[in-house]
Amino acid sequence: MDVSGGRGQPRPGNDESAEHTGPEAQAPGGTGDGPTTPSAPTPADGTDARPEGHTPGPGAPPPERGTPQDTGAAPDDAPAPGQDRHRTPAHTEPVADRPARPSQAPAGRPEHPDHPFAHSGSGKGQPPQRPEERKRGGLLMGRPFGVPVYVAPSWFLVAILITWVFGGQIDRVLPELGAVSYLVSLFFAVAFYASVLVHELAHTLAALRFKLPVRRIQLQFFGGVSEIEKEAETPGREFVLAFVGPLLSLVLAGLFYLGLLAVDPGSVPGVLLAGLMVSNLIVAAFNLLPGLPLDGGRMLRAVVWAITGKPMTGTVVAAWVGRALAVCVLIGLPLLTQSGALGSDAVDNVGMDTVLDALLAAILAAIIWTGAGNSLRMARLREHLPELRARTLTRRAVPVGSDTPLSEGLRRANAAGARALVVVDADGVPVSLVREAAIVGVPEHRRPWVPVGTLAQDITEGMRVSAELAGEELLDALRATPATEYLVVEETGEIYGVLSAADVERAFVKAMARPS
Repeated sequence: MDVSGGRGQPRPGNDESAEHTGPEAQAPGGTGDGPTTPSAPTPADGTDARPEGHTPGPGAPPPERGTPQDTGAAPDDAPAPGQDRHRTPAHTEPVADRPARPSQAPAGRPEHPDHPFAHSGSGKGQPPQRPEERKRGGLLMGRPFGVPVYVAPSWFLVAILITWVFGGQIDRVLPELGAVSYLVSLFFAVAFYASVLVHELAHTLAALRFKLPVRRIQLQFFGGVSEIEKEAETPGREFVLAFVGPLLSLVLAGLFYLGLLAVDPGSVPGVLLAGLMVSNLIVAAFNLLPGLPLDGGRMLRAVVWAITGKPMTGTVVAAWVGRALAVCVLIGLPLLTQSGALGSDAVDNVGMDTVLDALLAAILAAIIWTGAGNSLRMARLREHLPELRARTLTRRAVPVGSDTPLSEGLRRANAAGARALVVVDADGVPVSLVREAAIVGVPEHRRPWVPVGTLAQDITEGMRVSAELAGEELLDALRATPATEYLVVEETGEIYGVLSAADVERAFVKAMARPS
């Protein structure tokens, strides 16, 4: 597809009269934030002038020859793809006001009777980003298989906790070690998280085998997370992707058991191997519990998906089972530990250990409940992604020369019902886009003296997007080249309009809020 060839000069076409309602909006996916304040202008009416090759709607009057017109009514929303998360727990598991002209709204594009171009908003929009795109994942430890591995600051807290708790146990078993027992315990904490990393690498290798991009692996307070950017294409792949993690933990437990047979159980290596064997068994067993966001929940989702043929149904079932599991953990874990069912002595009174058990249960329950809710939001996002199309979200634009006064450019845009300005050279080839944020910063009385070229951003190759892009492909294209505006072109290279990242962000918000 050639998105940069051709002269790129808009040619007169016919308007298509049709009423169209843009995609409805919703809450942002995976973050839990509410709808955000639009960061780019939302003015405009709906006239449309299509490049040559568009078929005019019946009864649409032909525009005057030579009038620069383009396409693009601004929409209000657009989504950002979410990612799948496979968690491995440590111990258990831990993510001015011109009225629009409805009669001239182009077919297939939403009307935006908000504000005119000349008085648009702040223009600070950026392509929707996941939270992990806005902040680092912690201390970078390496890039096995090309995937960055981060250690979150919270890991150091749990390492200290494990060192303290396990060190006391080693001191009781091997009192002759003295203070060295805590050094051995620190080694255990590092070795345990190394086994958690192996668990996550199993998910990563399976994802890469299925050509699913992995953003990163993060080791954190309650375990690890493999952040897989796309969903498996089939329930079978989803099941395999989820199962390989617990399977590797079981394999590690078996290897540690074989190592334990070769050493004295009362020695330092014996204590370490026994601890690693038990901890990996706990990791595997916990992750096999059938509720999202655990691996067992993804396996349950895959089974329901295979039975019903609907991935969303599988997600809903597994998420609600996960929430039920969170309640069971909150209530059941303290009761089990207090009764002695987990191997400790039964406790009749409420002491510090009971309080710590209840606190641990509350943290685990909150993690599971929140993860289940995030899984539902991500599934809803994916369900609505195909509705988000560059052609629908694009604003119509008018071409202007770089020395055109801003006031004149805005007059032409308002007269054409457009909401964007594209700076073209003498041959009509687009060279830059006038930034809306810059327009807002120019007082109205100075606009006759400010050339539009001084407010424009040069168009790079990444800022040219095809009008045919939709869903995740559109969002991937925008994230690859962050900008506030993008030139949307037809396959022939002709200008279709300008896509504002703020409009994409609003569409994302609306898509997340819409019920499934």
